[in-house]
Amino acid sequence: MDFAFSARATELQERVKSFMDTHVIPAERVYDRQLAEAADPHALPPIMVELKEKARAEGLWNLFLAHGGWGAGLTNLDYAPLAELMGRSIIGNEVFNCSAPDTGNMELLSLFGTAEQQDRWLKPLLDARIRSCFAMTEPDVASSDARNIRTRITRDGDHYVVDGRKWYTSGILDPDCRLIILMGVSDPSAPTYRQQSMILIPRDAPGVTVLRDLPMFGYTDRLGHGEVLFENVRVPAANLLGGEGEGFALAQGRLGPGRMHYAMRAVGFAERALQLMCERTLSRVAFGGPLADQGVVREWIARSRIEIEQLRLLVLKSAWLMDTVGNAAARLEVAAIKVAALDVAHRVVDRAVQAHGAAGVSDDTVLARLFSITRALKIADGPDEVHLRTVARQELARYKEKAP
Repeated sequence: MDFAFSARATELQERVKSFMDTHVIPAERVYDRQLAEAADPHALPPIMVELKEKARAEGLWNLFLAHGGWGAGLTNLDYAPLAELMGRSIIGNEVFNCSAPDTGNMELLSLFGTAEQQDRWLKPLLDARIRSCFAMTEPDVASSDARNIRTRITRDGDHYVVDGRKWYTSGILDPDCRLIILMGVSDPSAPTYRQQSMILIPRDAPGVTVLRDLPMFGYTDRLGHGEVLFENVRVPAANLLGGEGEGFALAQGRLGPGRMHYAMRAVGFAERALQLMCERTLSRVAFGGPLADQGVVREWIARSRIEIEQLRLLVLKSAWLMDTVGNAAARLEVAAIKVAALDVAHRVVDRAVQAHGAAGVSDDTVLARLFSITRALKIADGPDEVHLRTVARQELARYKEKAP
């Protein structure tokens, strides 16, 4: 295994770190204030517009995308430390146009979109002129098993008609959202993994209704997490992404890199929490000395550092495998890091909250938000239990092959 970074990747790490320290982290409170003062809780704060313009001017843009000459052309291994650096701020990824759900949608369009679809949707997304959302999870079924999806995509001449209900469709309430990528059932009589398809739906298509915005642990996300009703939504047949029956395969192609990105960001979450914990415990005095002198606090700090280093190595190994043997061959590692990353990040954030006392559960620090995000991400893009099932199945298969 060779985890050495290229000269270009090393240079980008230095530039991204400098940009984060100089521009992004100092802007967090400005971002929060502007968002709180806005009439629309989903409007883009002016400071984010400024940050995006600066990042793009410095060439720190679309760093996640390696396909088709559209993005920066970095490997997964090159991108991993950059995503970690961006993940040290909740607003970091968006600054560099590297935030979900757009990243996964751009991956799909770059890999499977037609030239017309790329012109209409991918190019504006790459320029951050529009935003997008991904509609897969449904409220009426156990969506951890994509075979349960009920939303129907029915062919009608030169069109498809979409009917169904989705929720936690992240990004749909952003005023700049123009595209919905939806996964639904196009042929219920086909083999199990050939029943689903993906289709591109304009956000303003007749029949698309946002029923409500769903908070996460009481937080209203700027992008919004919509519950959405699709009633007789007609789109041209040319809006199908890939072929009929390819939806499940496309979803796996989208979610694999997405899980990698979440894991990379989670390392950044954990590093930010550890930094805050160290600073806090060194500056606060109790029982005759700094909190950092207490044995239990030192154990929190030591265990956090050990766990972060272990996690980072697993992330780098997974990224290296994706680059060298492909996503399919790295399936076990990708499943493992999705579980490990959020376990570690949530645990480190929890320790930092405890070290901050009342301040840890307030909005005076980023910790309460990190706590809710790391907990929610143990469900997003497949709950931990699905990934544990994958790891266990592959592990047991090795022994079944040897069984008499």
